[in-house]
Amino acid sequence: MSENNAILKIGEEELSIPIITGSENEHALDISKLRGSTGYVTLDVGFKNTGSTKSAITYLDGEQGILRHRGYSIEDLASKASYLEVTYLLINGKLPNQAELDTFDHDIRMHTLVNTDMENIFHSFPTGSHPMGQLMCLVSSLSAFYPGSLNTHPTPERQLKTITRLLAKMPTICAMIYKKKWGHPLVYPNNSLDYVSNFLNMTFGQVTMNYETDPVVADAMNKLLILHADHEQNCSASTVRLVGSSHANLYSSIAAGIAALWGPLHGGANQQVIEMLEKIKADGGNVQKFIDKAKDKNDTFRLMGFGHRVYKNFDPRARIIKKSCDEVLAKLGIHDPILDIAKELEEAALNDPYFAERKLYPNVDFYSGIIYRALGFPTEMFTVLFALGRLPGWMAQWKEMRTEGQPIGRPRQIYTGEPARDFIPMKMRS
Repeated sequence: MSENNAILKIGEEELSIPIITGSENEHALDISKLRGSTGYVTLDVGFKNTGSTKSAITYLDGEQGILRHRGYSIEDLASKASYLEVTYLLINGKLPNQAELDTFDHDIRMHTLVNTDMENIFHSFPTGSHPMGQLMCLVSSLSAFYPGSLNTHPTPERQLKTITRLLAKMPTICAMIYKKKWGHPLVYPNNSLDYVSNFLNMTFGQVTMNYETDPVVADAMNKLLILHADHEQNCSASTVRLVGSSHANLYSSIAAGIAALWGPLHGGANQQVIEMLEKIKADGGNVQKFIDKAKDKNDTFRLMGFGHRVYKNFDPRARIIKKSCDEVLAKLGIHDPILDIAKELEEAALNDPYFAERKLYPNVDFYSGIIYRALGFPTEMFTVLFALGRLPGWMAQWKEMRTEGQPIGRPRQIYTGEPARDFIPMKMRS
């Protein structure tokens, strides 16, 4: 291996493969010409070792527990920025100055209402239908309400307007889903409120009065949205880019990302945390029993919300939201046996050498699930809230892919089916 290329030898044939070095000294082998030169493809089930794109949005180092957006640490962004600032950063590549943020904020406030015909779509959903199914359908339907978004080569101004419109309407749609679940009348947007407070008001407020936003709750929600804003080339972000690579419109691409997020191995993790805690409670609430079960190799029980498939150290987002979790529980003074079990489980796991040695620390899903439950969200809404937070990252990924004119995604495969064979007429088949 040299400084600029590696040599791949197949039989007697040698192929020079360019080495790509990222801005954080990541190294990759560019095999984009491999098949054309040799007829070979690589096999990487699940793409665990395959870079599908070059991106300037998010840097993640799982071994060191580092997460940065456009070069800014997640710690700084979560403690010093608003969700809209982080959204602007992800989409536009830089932090806004005051004038840019004011304009961005104003434009979003002007698009928060949704067409009243969307209520007719709500009425067609069966009683008890999952909130994520509703969200996916409603976001996709925006392409019908705004056909201008179907332009496959929009001007930068048109593209920005579509992005702004979806940013504005997403909290309204999420709040509508919550209200419809309980059969409550919808609360329209109050554009005198900031982005997060407006969402909380539409969700928990009443038609006859505004919701008094608790600063501790608003701050926790702001942090949760920031912590979920983007996470590099995960399942849903890759889905958005793959669908968008066909020049599908933004709304349908984001709807595809929502579908990918819906899966329990991706966005459903914080819901699984609460379901696990409810299981412990139903069994009698003996936390140590389940700690022991988690340590037993012959037991199928697993602690949900502990460890992370990317972070091999502590999830940096968990360090941030743990403090907010403690503040929310203290401020609201909620007495919930499920939350009591969660705190006991957290303490037991953090003080057990078994989990420390294996880096099985509580992750962001553990604490976010606790906060959402404390605020009064049903578990089926957890992934909807994840989608609300992840929206700017999805849009930034979509915009980057389209702006760079990346080709349509088309993975290869290794065929393992039957080889060529003759067709047998019906009368000759046994």
